[in-house]
Amino acid sequence: MSNQPTPAWNIRHAYIDGAFVPVHGERVVESVNPATGQVIGTALLASREDARRAIAAAKRAQEGLWHASKDERIAMLRRLQAAVLAHTDRIRDVTIEEYGGPLARARWISQYASQCFATAADALARHEPVRRIGEATVLMQPVGVAALIAPWNSAAGSICSKLASALAAGCASVIKPSELGPIQAQVVAEALHEADLPPGVFNILLGSGSDVGDELSRHPDIAKISFTGSTATGKLIARAGIDTMKRVSLALTGKSASILLDDADLAHALPLAVNAAFMNNGQACVAGSRLLVPRARMDEIAGRVVAIVAGMRVGDPRDPDTHIGPLASRVQYERIQHYIGRGLAQGAALIAGGEGKPAGLDAGFFVRPTVFANVRNDMDIAREEIFGPVLSMIGYGDEEEAIRIANDSDYGLQAYVFTSQPERAQRIAGRLEAGTVLINRIVPELLAPFGGVKQSGIGREFGVFGLEAFLEPKTIVEDN
Repeated sequence: MSNQPTPAWNIRHAYIDGAFVPVHGERVVESVNPATGQVIGTALLASREDARRAIAAAKRAQEGLWHASKDERIAMLRRLQAAVLAHTDRIRDVTIEEYGGPLARARWISQYASQCFATAADALARHEPVRRIGEATVLMQPVGVAALIAPWNSAAGSICSKLASALAAGCASVIKPSELGPIQAQVVAEALHEADLPPGVFNILLGSGSDVGDELSRHPDIAKISFTGSTATGKLIARAGIDTMKRVSLALTGKSASILLDDADLAHALPLAVNAAFMNNGQACVAGSRLLVPRARMDEIAGRVVAIVAGMRVGDPRDPDTHIGPLASRVQYERIQHYIGRGLAQGAALIAGGEGKPAGLDAGFFVRPTVFANVRNDMDIAREEIFGPVLSMIGYGDEEEAIRIANDSDYGLQAYVFTSQPERAQRIAGRLEAGTVLINRIVPELLAPFGGVKQSGIGREFGVFGLEAFLEPKTIVEDN
C-alpha cells in the first residue's frame, strides 16, 4: 500500500439513474485527513431537488425489481460483490485517509463491503417468499423504494450492507451516506457502478440531514427507511416519516456493558474487554464502554487494564502496529475532551490517559486512550455514548447487582459477558436487556440479526432478518 497522499478530491456529483450527474446544492464541505488535520478534498452537497430526482429514478426502477426473479436478484448481488471486491484496496486506503481507521480495521471494512453481498445472496437463495399458514397463502413482497442512511464511522460497510439487504428483497433504493465521508462514498459509488445494474436500482447522493435527509424521511414515494446513527436523529426520522407511515429500521445509540464475572480468566478476558471498548478508535455503537468488575477486585483489575492500555500504540493509522488512530473529526476530538472533563468533575478516578493529545501527536485529532475506575452508573461517562476511546470501570457486589447495573441504561444494543462457566453465561445473557450478547468474544456473527432494544433502535439487520426487514407479508385466503 502506498504511503503517498491521495490527490485532492473535488466531488460535485451524485449517482442517479445509473450515471454520475451534477448536483445543485449550495453547501460545500471539506474532507480532512484526521491524522494530519489537512484538507484532502471538497464535496458539493446535493439539494432537495437532487433527492427528488433520485427518488423518481428509484421509483421507476422499482417496477422492474418487483418482477425480478430470485435468480435475477442473486445475479445482481454477485455482480456487486465482484465489483466491490475489485476495489478492496481503494476502499481500505480511503477509509484510513479520510476516517483514520487503523489498518487492520480498514482492511476488515473493505473486505466486509464485498462479502455482505455474498451473504445476502446466500440468505436470499434459502429464503421462501411463499408460505402456507392454515388455509392462507402468505406472500413476502418488497415494501417498495427504500431510503438507506449510512453513518460516518463505517461508511463502506454500512452502505453495502444496507444495499445488499434491500436489493435481495427487491427494493430499489436511495442511499444517503454521511456528508462527513464524501471520499469514501465516492469510491464505493464508483465500485458499485461497475456492476452495471439497471438504472435507478440504487442511487447515491451526499446531503445534509436538514434537506436531503428530511426529503427522504417525508417523501411519499419512500416506503422504507433504514437508518444507522444517533438516537436523537433516529427519532427525528421516525417522526418525519409517520405522516406517510414509512416502515423504519433504526440502529441507534449504544452504551454497552461488559460484565467480567468473578470466575473469568483475566488473561483472556481483559484484553478482549479493552478491545471491545476501544475498537474502531472507540467510535463504535457496540463499544463495550462500561466494564463491570467485582468491586472487591477493582484495584487488581484496574492495574491489569492500565498495563493493557499502556501497550496499545496510538498513532499513524497506516502503521500495522497501530491499535488506535485519530478520531474522525475535530468535533469528535472536542466531544471526547468534554466527557473526560465530566468524568473528572464528577469524581471518577482517572487511571489512564486523560485530557489532551498523546505525546508527539500534536497534529490531527488524536486523543489519549482513557480509563476511569470507581465509576458510578449515574455519572455522565456511564450513561451517555461518548464515541471515543474512554472506558468506565464500574464495581458490583454480586451477579444480581451486575445484571441490574448492566440493564440500568436507556440503551440496549449489545453486551459482553466473560466467564469460565458456559451455563452461567447463558443464564445471564438471557436476562440482559440487549439485542446481542457476546460471550467470551467480541467478534459478532454477521449472519445473525443485529439491532437494539429500548432507545438503541427498532428492527434488525443482517442475514435473513435483514432481508425480511424490507419485505411485507400479504395474506391471500381462497374459498375452497
